[in-house]
Amino acid sequence: MNTLLLFFALPIATIILAIVLEKILRSPILTAITFFAIYLIVAFAAFDANFLIYVIIYTLLAFIAAYIAELFYKKFRWMFYNDTNNLSVNDNNQMNNNCNFPKEVVTANLNNNTTGNRSTWCCYRRS
Repeated sequence: MNTLLLFFALPIATIILAIVLEKILRSPILTAITFFAIYLIVAFAAFDANFLIYVIIYTLLAFIAAYIAELFYKKFRWMFYNDTNNLSVNDNNQMNNNCNFPKEVVTANLNNNTTGNRSTWCCYRRS
């Protein structure tokens, strides 16, 4: 087994892919479970039983990278979602004045902060 592969290539690839998968899944535990499953299959298909130690280490590395990425996404959300709109949702579960549907109606009011325009629409659950 190549030492450069074990100590450089796989950990760097694990960190990068964990960040990408965290962006998609938004759950560090699901990201770590996914990496554990993939590395477990690789361990028995391509390597010997000694690789199981690396499977656990790479899974912990994926969890730590995903958790740090999740904290980063929460702290710097404005950087990823350029939100100039203010969305307020009223969920009354009753008859709304703007909507003609009696129950489970959501009225969403969208205020555009740059132009001052306001729009309202109604959403209802299909039965």
